[in-house]
Amino acid sequence: MGVVVQKYGGTSVGSIERIRAVALRVQRTCQAGHQVVVVVSAMSGETDRLLRLASDVATAPAARELDTLLATGEMVSIALVAMALQALGCPAESLTGSQGGILTDRAHTQARIKQILPSRLEQALAAGVIPVVAGFQGMSEDDDFTTLGRGGSDLTAVALAAALRADLCEIYTDVEGVYSADPNVVPQARRLERISYDEMLEMARLGAKVLQARSVEFAKKYNVPIVVKSSFTEGSGTLVTRPDQDMEQVVVAGVTSDRNQAKITLTRLPDRPGIAANLFGRIAAAHIVIDMIIQNASEGGLTDISFTVPRSDAQQALELARLSLADLGANEATLQTDIAKVSIVGAGMQSHAGVAARMFEALAAEKINILMISTSEIKISCVIDEKYTKLAVRVLHHAFALDHESAG
Repeated sequence: MGVVVQKYGGTSVGSIERIRAVALRVQRTCQAGHQVVVVVSAMSGETDRLLRLASDVATAPAARELDTLLATGEMVSIALVAMALQALGCPAESLTGSQGGILTDRAHTQARIKQILPSRLEQALAAGVIPVVAGFQGMSEDDDFTTLGRGGSDLTAVALAAALRADLCEIYTDVEGVYSADPNVVPQARRLERISYDEMLEMARLGAKVLQARSVEFAKKYNVPIVVKSSFTEGSGTLVTRPDQDMEQVVVAGVTSDRNQAKITLTRLPDRPGIAANLFGRIAAAHIVIDMIIQNASEGGLTDISFTVPRSDAQQALELARLSLADLGANEATLQTDIAKVSIVGAGMQSHAGVAARMFEALAAEKINILMISTSEIKISCVIDEKYTKLAVRVLHHAFALDHESAG
């Protein structure tokens, strides 16, 4: 008898009917001989409703109070799911994140897990009880509620699976698995049977919203196999696991896009040591994540630097860049928000030549100009004008034959 952790997202528990369907699925898994730990998100739309309440009360609500408020969303879900299981004759008990043993640091709204103490979960399983754990939340060393950021229920599920040495972590959502592109953009996109941790991590960071990136990092670190499935249909889903030789034969696994991008450019900077440290140190101190950075070749002792940040942080980053202008002796700082990032991801890039050339040729054929380029061993990203985002994704999906089983 193995342990299986099942996580159900907001749409999966978005109504009483869906909660009952979740309970039936959990019951079937138990009847198949598995011990099950259930992790649930807040009901669909509930977190946004709570955020609106907070903003109605205060312009800038305190992070601690915001976490206390947001944690209530999952508490409703765990109680209802536990009741639904009990109605089916399945012993179950609802547990908050802290009761489930999730201890975090003090970084409210973006807490990181420091330790997991699964003894209460192990006791429940040993007694034949199904623990229903609140995702997205934990408890700090000050005994305050904390939350793990958007998509944090994925992280809860993977972390508990690691602590319990579970055989499998199943992530149930409203899609049937991980696709080669967003099916809403590319109707020919196909579901992937398997994908490596590294590929999934890149896709999550680059715009794919199927899994939270931090959960994939955790799964890779502790070798937790994940299966992404739909809670509304039956199917095998997509297995996220360590790469094997067959997976590395596929040049490109998927195409992603991210419209939450903004580009800041500083012109005519003095080209001397310490300039980049001054600029990016100030931005890093504000906890703003910088993605791409390009510095032009020096001319006359002056250079230009462009970098991208999340669009939600763009104005703050621009203000910080302008504050640096006097220190740096730069000419001006400008902001461009009508951009997007399109990326191709695939472990096979490490052993196949000409991938970048094919990507650039495909975009050029549609007269899509590339503003910035970033690469790693298994991904290539290009910043383009936002208006071409969907076209670029479709063009690249076709260029790498991702609508065929023998993609690449």
